[in-house]
Order: sequence, then structure tokens, then C-alpha cells
Amino acid sequence: MNSEKIILGIDPGTTIMGFGLIKVVKKKMQFIQLNELILTKYDDHYLKLKLIFERTIELIDTHKPDEIAIEAPFFGKNVQSMLKLGRAQGVAMAAGLSRQVPITEYSPKKIKMAITGNGNASKEQVAKMLQNLLELKELPKNLDSTDGLAAAVCHFYNGGKVQAGKSYTGWSAFVKQNEGRIKK
Repeated sequence: MNSEKIILGIDPGTTIMGFGLIKVVKKKMQFIQLNELILTKYDDHYLKLKLIFERTIELIDTHKPDEIAIEAPFFGKNVQSMLKLGRAQGVAMAAGLSRQVPITEYSPKKIKMAITGNGNASKEQVAKMLQNLLELKELPKNLDSTDGLAAAVCHFYNGGKVQAGKSYTGWSAFVKQNEGRIKK
């Protein structure tokens, strides 16, 4: 068994996509990077999706993550927002699947619970806890990147095992677990 691995965490969004990377060495986390892809200057939704896909591919090719943890869209009242978030998540997942990187989804509540012990914690509480856990000198202005980092840390704490969520190891696994969504 490999005692070292890299986990890429992604908080998908069509305004800001946050992401964070950690390295796990002998069951200990090491911070690599957190950042965000700012998409507010683009009006074309399809261009945003293309940029999310390309940035995710670039992160995978640069850092060679062993696993990807992605925040699942939460169920809100605005159907259009949900659709856009689902698309953003889908293209990030497609990027990972195209590079054969296993992907695990976590609900926002599960991520917050793993980081703070409180499933209803604020973004600020999650960010502060990550700052302490990973000894970050300062926090970013936008907390989308800490949300992406939180997904990676949540995945580390879960040891890659998911009780409530979905995990995909490639296109065939995705298709097999989603047969009801496939048109024949």
C-alpha cells in the first residue's frame, strides 16, 4: 500500500470554483495549495463550463492527485442555480474521470461535520478550523477555496470510505451506478 497520496478537493461553482490540495504522508496531512477560479467576468455559461473543465485538467496534470473529493450541490429553492451548480460539478467530475482519477462526492453538511464537528458550521468556522489544522498563515478573501480544501480534508478523515455519498473510479463505474439515468 502506498503511504503517500495527493487529494484534490473541489467546491464547484459557476461564479467561483474553489479548490485545495493536500498531501497525505504516513496518515498525516500536509497542505499543498488552495486557490480559486474566478468566473464572474464571463457571461457565457458554456464558456464557464469549458474553463472549469480545463482548470481541473490542468490541476490534475500538474499535481497528479490520487483521488478527488468534490462538494455535492445542496438542494436549494432556485432550480436554475441548482442546474448550473450541477453542470459545474459534472464538468469537474468529467475532467477527473477522463484522467482515471477516483472521485468521491460529499454533501456540504458532511464536509462541515468532518472539519468542525458541526454540520451547520459557517464558511468562516470551516476556514478557521482548516487554518488551525493545516497551519495556514492567512486565509483567502473568498472562502470558496477553503471549501474546496475542506472537501479534501473531509476525504482524508473518511479514509476514502463514504457512508452517504457516491464514489466513481471511472466512466464504467459511473454508468453502472447510474443506470436509471442512461438513455438506451
